[in-house]
Parts: sequence; C-alpha cells; structure tokens
Amino acid sequence: MVPGTVAKAMQAAGTWNIESPTTLHDSDHWYRTKFSANGDYQLRFQGLATLAEVWLNGEMILRSTNMFVQYDVDVTLKDENELYICFRALDGLLKQSFKRARWRPAMIVPTTLRGVRTTLLGNMPGWCPEVHAVGPWRSIELITPSVPSVIHADIRATLEDENTGVLRVKLKMNSAVSATAMLECAGVQVIMQSEDETLHAELKINDVKVWWPHTHGTAHFHQINVMLGDYKLDLGKTGFRRIEVDRGIDGKAFTLKINGVDIFCRGACWTNADIVGLSSSRETYEPWLQLMRDAHMNMVRVGGTMVYEADAFYALCDELGIMVWQDFMFANFDYPIGDESFANNVCEEAMQFLDRTQSFPCITVLCGGSEVAQQAAMLGFKADVWTGPLFDTLLPEVCSAFRPDVPYVKSSPYGGELPFVANTGVTHYYGVGAYMRPLEDARRAEVKFASECLAFSNVPEEMILQRSLPIPSVHHPLWKQRVPRDLQASWDFEDVREFYLALLYKVDPMMLRRTDAARYLELSRAVTGEVMEYVFAEWRRKRSPCAGGLVWTYQDLLPGAGWGVVDSQCEPKAAWYALRRAFRPIQVTMTDEGVNGIAIQLINDTAVVREVKLSLTCMHDVNVVIGIERTLQLSAHSAEELSANELLGSFFDINYSYRFGPPAHDVTVATLQDVMNGEVLATAFH
Repeated sequence: MVPGTVAKAMQAAGTWNIESPTTLHDSDHWYRTKFSANGDYQLRFQGLATLAEVWLNGEMILRSTNMFVQYDVDVTLKDENELYICFRALDGLLKQSFKRARWRPAMIVPTTLRGVRTTLLGNMPGWCPEVHAVGPWRSIELITPSVPSVIHADIRATLEDENTGVLRVKLKMNSAVSATAMLECAGVQVIMQSEDETLHAELKINDVKVWWPHTHGTAHFHQINVMLGDYKLDLGKTGFRRIEVDRGIDGKAFTLKINGVDIFCRGACWTNADIVGLSSSRETYEPWLQLMRDAHMNMVRVGGTMVYEADAFYALCDELGIMVWQDFMFANFDYPIGDESFANNVCEEAMQFLDRTQSFPCITVLCGGSEVAQQAAMLGFKADVWTGPLFDTLLPEVCSAFRPDVPYVKSSPYGGELPFVANTGVTHYYGVGAYMRPLEDARRAEVKFASECLAFSNVPEEMILQRSLPIPSVHHPLWKQRVPRDLQASWDFEDVREFYLALLYKVDPMMLRRTDAARYLELSRAVTGEVMEYVFAEWRRKRSPCAGGLVWTYQDLLPGAGWGVVDSQCEPKAAWYALRRAFRPIQVTMTDEGVNGIAIQLINDTAVVREVKLSLTCMHDVNVVIGIERTLQLSAHSAEELSANELLGSFFDINYSYRFGPPAHDVTVATLQDVMNGEVLATAFH
C-alpha cells in the first residue's frame, strides 16, 4: 500500500510482527508498479523513508536522502509506464560518519543517526518498539498539467487588533492570468493584482470571528477562495489569531497570550497514531485528537524524536481548537551542521514543512528540537556548546521568513543558567516524577512552562489488559519489557510509580504486588492520576508562576504500562480521567497553605461570565461538620483565590495545621455549581 511502509506491508503478509520486530535497515526493499499515461506530467513524492532511488521506464529520476522532504519531478510519459523505487539499506550509511561528534547520547541507537534525516522513532530502546521507518510513508501522486494552476502559494493570516483580520495572499501561477482574479474570505472580497505569472492581494476583514483554543473560546476558521472568472481555486482554510509571549518583568517567564489573553496551556506530548504504517489519514488521527479535546487538553507537542505530521493532523487541531507546539525533527545529537550538504538538506526540510502548514492557526510554538541543549549541558559542556548555527541562525531565519506570526524557541528545554532549570523559560519538569521529589516540589521549583512533565508508567484498565496483553500482570517478563526506561538507567518508571504509591498510600509496593496483584494494580492506576491532579492544581492557582504543562506522553506505542495516558488501542487510562478533571475550563481546586489554611482556587477560562454557587463542606464520617455556600460571578478568562478562613468567618483548623487535639473532620469538599441550572461544574477534595 502507498502511502505505507515496509513494516506495514510485511505485517499484512505475515512476515513481520511488532511484538518481536526484526530490523529493516539491513536490506534493500523494492516497490514497483505499472500505470498508463501519455504526455507531460509531474511525479510528486511526498515522503520517502529514507535512502531511496527512483527509476521511471528504466531511467533513474531521483535520489532521496531525507524522509521529511517532498520531491517534484517533471516527467514525459509514453503509454505504458513502469515505476521502481528501491529503499536502500541504511546500515551501510550508518557505518560511515561525519566529523566526530562532541557528545553521544545514550538513548539513541546507533549514534551515527545524527547525520541521517530520518525519524528517531524505532531507534530508542527502552521506550519505543524497534519499528524502522522504511518505505513510501507519504503519498505518491501523478499530477496532470492544467491551466491555470498554482505552483506556489504564500498565505499569511494575522489579527492586527481585537477583531481586524488581515489576509495576505501571493500566488505563483503556471502561466499568466488574463481573467480578473478575486480573493474572497469570510464574506469579503478584493481584486488581486496581476504581475506576469504572479497574483497578490491584501484583504482586511473587520469584525472577523477569531480562532481560540477550545478552552477559551470558539475555534473559528474561514475558507479562502480565488475566483478566476467562473473558475474557483480552493486555497484551503485559515484562522485569525495573534500570539505573543510574555517573559515577565524579570525575563524568566514563558506565558503564551492568544488574542491578548493569557493562556494556561495543558495537554500532552504526542508520539504516533500508527507506529507501524505511519498513517496520515484524517480517520487515523480523529479518534486520538477528539479524545484529547474531551479531556480539556488545549495543546499537543509534536517532539523532535517523532515525525512531522500530515496536513490532516493540523486541520483537525484547527477544528478542535487544539494548539500545537511543533518541534523540528532534531533531538539530543550534536548535528553536523558544518557539512554543507547536511545544512542545505535540513534547510529545505524546514522550509517545506513551514510552507505547507503556513495557513494553520493551531501552530502556536516552533521549537528547534528536543533536549539538544540539555544533553550538552548535562554532559558538562559550557554554554557556548549548548546551541549552534542550526538552532541560533538557520531555523530561526526560516521561521521568521515563513511563520513570523509564531514564536520560536531554540530547544526544549531552554532558559536560565542551565537550559533545563525549572524556574526560567521552558523546562522538562520531572522533579515530581522521575526524580522522586515530594509533591511540594511542584510549587517549590517555580516552574514557568513544562513542555514535558510527569512521566509515569500508567497502568491500563483491566479489560484492556485482558484484551491486548493477556499475561499475568506485573509478574510476567513481557510486563516489565513494556515498562519504559531510560537506556542504561538502573531503574524504570514503574519504580517511580511505586515511590509515590508508598508515599501517598502508605503501602509496601513490593509486598503488595507479591500478595495482592489486583489491589496493587488498582492503587497503581489511582496514584499517577492523583499526583497529576495535585501538580496541576498547584500550577493553575492564581499566584502560580506556571503557564503550562504537557504530560509525557499522550499515547502508548505498545500495549502495557507505558508512559501514555491513553493506551495503544486509543482507550483512556485512569490518568486520562484525572487529567480531564484537572484541566476543566471552569474549575475549583483547593491548595494547602499550611498555617494559613486552605486556599480555594476558582478558574473560568471560557469567554463568558459565569454565575456560580460555591459550596464548602467539612465532613466527619458521613456527618456535615461545617457547610457554607456563596454565590459568585466568575469573569471571563479569569482566575481568583479565596481564603477558606474568610468563608468560615471564625477559626477552624480546616487543614489540621494547628493540631489542637484530634481532627474535627476527615475531608473538605468544594463544589462549584451553575446558578441557572444547578449543574455541578467541578468538585475538589482536601
């Protein structure tokens, strides 16, 4: 199948299995087809992974060395035609090397991949199945010449003030246009200027409906057409929005503002919807992204260890109101940017990606890559080594040329005296998580923006395990193989989960899984979600310096207790439900402020004022000790903090800080209800 991969084809033929994948890099793989056509055409190869040679009717017409680059080849066809593509074995190239690297990351095998423009998926033992990306993973198209047609489109949609949209369009046509060209969008039209084979126009739209993340408004987008007499050119859809980054008074913050409003970004890091076939269809993406929206996630990060997703992915994010933090496909390596052919290759890759995605309003952050600066810093190199021409010059210049509306970040993480410190810029926060810090560290670290955080081995639901991984849970060797770990580390992420199991539930995880595996799994499902809810309650409070957190990761690549909050079959885990609670646009949470009592955090991310009833109830067993209600108005796009002491009006040791005798209650419950219809909007417990 095309688009498709060698792994997908071999899997369909029963000669390859994701459960025990064999290498695909040690052999050549051939594709061939015959087709009828006569005359001048263009063959378009949207993605060939990775070293490919293409023959048409016995003549070589293309060599490809970058799976992320599209190739257009003009061809003359005669009746019956034969097309061959050979995907060359990567092993030979991997034995060669560029100039010696200054460092070698441990997580990627082999390290010579630094010089090959292919995905790192399948080459990271410990958390990713060894599924090698080989084959025509994107479409191959035979394009029929037509007049008129667009050779290149430059489309820029911006929001100049609160509600004035400006659309700038420049089209390179395949021939001069004699008919009057009319640009139309959102019910407004303007005549395009014609110069030789170029059409261009600027269209201003007053009172345009703007694009918002779904948590903060409606994701409006608009069709763009060009009318050439009676002939209509469909230029796709776009949205109008304005993005700014607030660095704070001290320059340490990283707060995204959309249309002038501070946005708390929450969501997860994407892995892949189809690791075997690398499918790019809307039908493949839609259930995953819909589930993301259902959990009130408003941002997804496509990291540098993955692939650039297809247009259907970004179109769905536009429709669903999900912002995209987009890395370029670079991670961990000391890349050979001094090699001229390599530099030209990655420049073309970056330009093509930004060109094809330029009209998508969902793209909110562009980032040089993943953990490159962090890798260099953690290996002891000084600051002048953390980045280089690739991240300091080449990529930002391309971004400025193609997407000046989108902020650029050199690397994820980046900022501060070390590129990974939590209290400056963008961080990968694993204080609570891999580094097994107490929960209070989520506040103490003063996180500004976590583009990765809170990685745990999240246990799927029991019925999912029985269907997808029918082995004795916990005790079977395959169970442990599916638990993610950093290569060469002496621990895995099940060990991390068990630390919090012991900390929060006062159990001995080793003894519990030995004597009562079912109970162990139940508590394991609960604890990671509880930790996530706690952390996001801290980060979303009014006085928090944090402006976002993206959980590592969104989905598993294989059945088992992986990092994903959604399993490999697109079924939510317990942690997904916890995040759905934590990410509610209208929210109440309670934070423990020590001897200052409990702070009640009230959040209304939506674009409308909400009149709500806040109930605060302290209970001992089933008996109400204290019950208080207050009616409030929550302004649009607002957050506020109330002191429980103010609501109580007199001393009550609500969080048992003073400990004058035994506690008078077991639990405090905060409930937020809509005054108009009585709907319970959110609840919180302390």
